[in-house]
Amino acid sequence: MATTVHEPPKIEQKPPTGVTDRPPEPARTGIWVGLAAIAMSFAAFTSAIIVRQGSGNDWQHIVVPRILFFNTAILILSSLTLEVARKKVASFIRGQGATRAQAMGWLTATLGMGLVFVAGQYAAWLQLRSEGLYLATNPNCSFFYLLTAVHAIHVLGGLGGLARVIRRLAPAVPILRKSTMDATSYYWHFMGILWVYLLCVVWLKL
Repeated sequence: MATTVHEPPKIEQKPPTGVTDRPPEPARTGIWVGLAAIAMSFAAFTSAIIVRQGSGNDWQHIVVPRILFFNTAILILSSLTLEVARKKVASFIRGQGATRAQAMGWLTATLGMGLVFVAGQYAAWLQLRSEGLYLATNPNCSFFYLLTAVHAIHVLGGLGGLARVIRRLAPAVPILRKSTMDATSYYWHFMGILWVYLLCVVWLKL
């Protein structure tokens, strides 16, 4: 008599209750619209620098504070840690091996480096002030403080987004969407790319 062998039923792994990787498209659309607006704003600042540089004889180049290069390295490194965090969060959400502690660790490291970057920018402003270079000293200083301050404000917004992700991932029943993590990552990576561009503008034009 033939014996039929049945395969054991497959158990589908579900994400932890309260966590979902369903991608609400408005969140992704909104972040791209916001990034486009930010890019246009800084493009306008760059155009203003070029116009102002050619319209007078009071343009005096400033020495770029060395700490800006350290800050740049920190911000780039934070993008790398955030990318690792994003993958850990996605794996945790799908129940594919990563733990909450791993995801939280990488997110916290990114948040910490973001704070170091902002503190480093403040240190650069203090260095200029110690050299007698203030906001109204000359057009170069005005643009330097404007560019770095506006960018720092946007970075603080990104830090708020990271804190929100951590807060939503922390409870016993997480309420984090993968799309929220992705949108926060896109924003943070854009801040890094934008800062490298601004550093080039400062180095070449100011």
